[in-house]
Parts: sequence; structure tokens; C-alpha cells
Amino acid sequence: MTNSHMIAGPDESPAYPNVRKIGPSDLKDALAEGIADFLAMPSHLVFLGLIYPLVGIWLVVGTAPHLLFPLLSGFALIGPFAAIGLYEVSRRRELGLDTSWKHAFGVVRSHSIFSILSLGLLLLVIFMGWEFTAHALYVSLFGSTLPESFTRFIGDILSTPQGWKLMGFGTAIGFVFAVVALSISVVSFPLLLDRDVDVPVAIETSVKSVLVNPFTMALWGLIIATSLAVGFLLVFAGLAVVVPILAHASWHLYRRVVAPV
Repeated sequence: MTNSHMIAGPDESPAYPNVRKIGPSDLKDALAEGIADFLAMPSHLVFLGLIYPLVGIWLVVGTAPHLLFPLLSGFALIGPFAAIGLYEVSRRRELGLDTSWKHAFGVVRSHSIFSILSLGLLLLVIFMGWEFTAHALYVSLFGSTLPESFTRFIGDILSTPQGWKLMGFGTAIGFVFAVVALSISVVSFPLLLDRDVDVPVAIETSVKSVLVNPFTMALWGLIIATSLAVGFLLVFAGLAVVVPILAHASWHLYRRVVAPV
């Protein structure tokens, strides 16, 4: 699975991959390639994609109304880790290898599995931080009494000054969490899967990718958020298609941003 060895010796500095400048046309091409990957393997990718709406429904059923929107938006924070198996499918198709669905789970045998899990844990911590912050913001504005129903919650949000503050502050705080998560993960998981690098190198490369391409990466984040929102509006079923396409497109975006060795 390894294409190159980039872990330096004990007395050397780690080698950092080169990051390239990209534009919106690269996003378009990456999405086109992601769709091509999906169409080449639609049946088992829909099967894999069904995991996401099923988990989403399960979480929503047990979620308090005031945490529903933070939970749904939080999907984007942990999405890069959740899609790791789909990155592997794209990697294998790129190399002309077998792409049956079982290989998506074969990523557990990756040379970087512990690094991948460590970075995934970091995203989970960010996700939990976002959920805790959203709850604390609600309590600070509405008190500790939770809304009785989702309908009541929506009414409070739209008809009270506290509700408008919750939407404004919540959006701003959520944006900060999203920028942090995107910056450390936009290419780090594909990089860990593809090369022998450690987590700090992967994160620094990902952050550099965002700094070198701020507008393009912001546009990519908007595409992800909009696509996931559409998937949620289709009663989660849309995620079975949206998530695989975004995952495959993310792999091809990584190929455009990080220069080959």
C-alpha cells in the first residue's frame, strides 16, 4: 500500500510533501472523478454509503432538539475519518487493483492505521467540543430547561431574541470549528493512507494546503456543507450517494494538491 517512505531517520528532520496551488477548476475535475468512481462501483458504494444515513438516523432519534442542528453539521467535522475506507477504494481503482467493497474495510491493515486512528480521535474530540459548546450556548441563552419538542424549539428560535442570538453566535462558533477541522483533515487522511508520514507531518501538510489555497479550500468546504445539507434534507437517504462521491472527490483533490514524489 505504501508508495513512498517519508519518515526521516532519528537525526533528520521529517520530509514534508510539496503543496501545489489549485483553483476552482481542480475542484470541478475532482468532483467529476469522484462521480466517475461512484458510477464505476455504484452497488457496493451505495451499500457502504447506507452506513452513514443509518448512523445519522440512529443519532438523531436519541438527540435532544437543541442539539439536532449541531449534530447534523458535526457530520462534516468527522466525515474525513469516516470516509477513509472509500479513499482506499479510489486508491485501488487508480492503481488498477480490485475494488470490491471488502477492500474498504481492509484499510484496518494499513501501515498507518494507528496514525489514522489517532487523527480520527482528534476529529472526534473537535466534534465533541462543538457539541458541548452548542449545548453551553443554548443553556446560557435559554436556561437549563430543555425544549419539550423540536417544534417548540423551532418556535423559540424564530420568535425570541435569544433564538436569534443562538443562530448568530452558533453559526459563528460552528464556522470556527469547521475551519479548524477542514484545515487539519482536508488532505491528511489520504496522505496517511498513501505515504509513510506521521500525524504531525500530515496535519502540517493539510494546513499548508489550506493556507496556499484559501479561496479554493473555502469553496470546497462550502461544497461539502451544501452537499451534506441536501443529503440530510432527503431524509438522510441522499447521504448514501453524497458521501461516497465526496469521499472519492476528496481523494482526487488530494492528488491535485499534494505533489507526487
